[in-house]
Amino acid sequence: MVPVLDAVAAPERSALLRAGVRRRFAPGEVVFHEGDPGDALHFVTHGVFVARSSSPRGEVIAVNVHGPGDVFGELALLTESTRRSATIVSVERGATLMVGRAAFEDLRARDPSVDRALLTVLAERNRALTAQVVELLFTPADQRVYRRLLAYHEMVAAAEDSGGWIRLNQTELSTLAGTTRSTTNRVLRRAEDGGILALGRGRVRVIDIDELRRRAGS
Repeated sequence: MVPVLDAVAAPERSALLRAGVRRRFAPGEVVFHEGDPGDALHFVTHGVFVARSSSPRGEVIAVNVHGPGDVFGELALLTESTRRSATIVSVERGATLMVGRAAFEDLRARDPSVDRALLTVLAERNRALTAQVVELLFTPADQRVYRRLLAYHEMVAAAEDSGGWIRLNQTELSTLAGTTRSTTNRVLRRAEDGGILALGRGRVRVIDIDELRRRAGS
């Protein structure tokens, strides 16, 4: 259920899970806001959550996506800053196991493998960020849109029986793909004309997953 804790000794892992509070979220519900005090981390057990942050110009942009097995909110417990660096919103119906600061710090003191598990999380995020930078530099914008849409679709499909529809607006998809909204709109309209997608207001339905994978280069 929480793969990142697999390396933690069984007694400590069980104690942490018992200390956690199970939270459920409706579609569009905010878990916490950017700038809020960071007093807990969340293990995603169900659903998909989008991390949104404010740009220097005051625009709200999507910066990350978290699915089952992922962790979010840990940075506020690991760094000197105790403020949330992003707003987390549940895309579909979602659930997390929320672990407070006291329980988390107690586990870290008793079992050093917790820190190793968190280092694995941070290393994987760094690897993903590096891959995204390389992709931004060398992958055409159209293909980036297809890749982010495919990744998002597969994450949501694994987490929720949504009938093929996913809640993702073009502004969020364009920021995840590192391109403009007009480019994203053009790519999606072309895919719709080709029978690959169906478009709705703030949502997308994948019709031809094989062709979407081909265009994404998967």
